[in-house]
Amino acid sequence: MYAVVKSGGKQYRVEQGDTIRVEKLDAQEGAELNLDQVLMLSDGDRTTLGAPLVHDAKVAVKVKSHGRGPKIKIVKFRRRKHHHKTQGHRQAYTELEITGISGGETA
Repeated sequence: MYAVVKSGGKQYRVEQGDTIRVEKLDAQEGAELNLDQVLMLSDGDRTTLGAPLVHDAKVAVKVKSHGRGPKIKIVKFRRRKHHHKTQGHRQAYTELEITGISGGETA
């Protein structure tokens, strides 16, 4: 069984036991949460699509850790204008472990 969930403006395909990195969530490490923005559920032969969300479907997750991704360098350069600007960015993330997928009405 797998599901497609939405978190932080992105979509993730998840199965039980998977570990995913999503945009930073306000939750303590070890906390258990439910992701209720489920866009699709699939159970082998049955597939339920949401319009836009699947009714009563939830994905149970456990917060494993918080962290920051690799540094991304942003360089702005204008030739022949004596203009050079360098910037860096590290995106914060939350690592989640999928503990269960439940609910959803079959179509």
